[in-house]
Amino acid sequence: MNKIKNIMKTTNEQALEISIEKTLTGYCTEDIKNGIVNEPSETYGKNSGFVVGFPTDFDKQFAIDTKLFWQFLETTQSKELEKLKRQSDYKLKILNRFDRMIKKYGIIHLLKKGLEVDDAHFSLFYQAPLASSSDSVKEKFKQNIFSVTRQLRYSQIQQGQEIDLVIFINGLPIITTELKNHWTGQNAREHGINQYQNERDNTQPLLQFARCIVHFAVDTDEVYMTTKLDGQKTLFLPFNKGNNNVKGNPVNPNGHKTAYLWEEILTKESLANIIQHFVRLDGSTKDNLNTRTLFFPRYHQLDVVRKIIKDCEEKGVGQKYLIQHSAGSGKSNSITWSAFQLIETYTKNNP
Repeated sequence: MNKIKNIMKTTNEQALEISIEKTLTGYCTEDIKNGIVNEPSETYGKNSGFVVGFPTDFDKQFAIDTKLFWQFLETTQSKELEKLKRQSDYKLKILNRFDRMIKKYGIIHLLKKGLEVDDAHFSLFYQAPLASSSDSVKEKFKQNIFSVTRQLRYSQIQQGQEIDLVIFINGLPIITTELKNHWTGQNAREHGINQYQNERDNTQPLLQFARCIVHFAVDTDEVYMTTKLDGQKTLFLPFNKGNNNVKGNPVNPNGHKTAYLWEEILTKESLANIIQHFVRLDGSTKDNLNTRTLFFPRYHQLDVVRKIIKDCEEKGVGQKYLIQHSAGSGKSNSITWSAFQLIETYTKNNP
């Protein structure tokens, strides 16, 4: 009986992984293994091109996908790399510098500010263009490598521990996800959260605070999120759409209730928007990183801000809005995020 349950668990959670991976990339790891597609040299996918990442390319010590990290730097910033290549250990020097900086400032700082090594400066992420951006900015954004890796073994101590699904940008992990499936008698609210709290080692580089911008526990009905893994003290919040003014998610006639996560939130443009305009660390860069708070928007906050910005782009300024928020739901953050993005907003007929 236990063997049957394990087979069902593998099959059904694997099916959910494949569904997400195919949505993001247009194909899945199994297609490559079975020879259905070759390892792609270009991007597919309706989300403008995620690529499949491979667990074997993951460096557990530095918590990066080394293949895609070096591919991005070689392709986009070869001149900066040349400044360091006269040193035989230049790659290790870059990785050690990256490791020191991310432990001090966190991933969001490095994505926005880049990395300095001696006299070389590396951009680790090209920001999404605004309406007023030049063609060169638009082209640079296209050079980012968004990838998704399944069953990622992340621990240097417990070699068999795996994270179900990890999202990377240019080889740098930004989101981890634990998947559960009601078909196997498990769900995100209990089993997914419990897995993060009790079975995942947050002393390992990948799961250390501010190495990723968010961690999701996901099943076919609900999504929960946290920005800091802290054992049993880890606080998870819902990342659900709500359903007729109550918790949860509405029925999706085209698939899983939580499909909005990978169809809407995890697109390239959406993730870039979240990194540029929503995710932030409170306090100062002079403060100890572990004493700071990392903010990631909940779904209702992300949704309302984006609706306001979109409406202003279409109708211009001067509109009136009534936004209903319950107590403790983050009104101040929603207002702040809206205000800062409105500064950069142009109407579509007047870019």
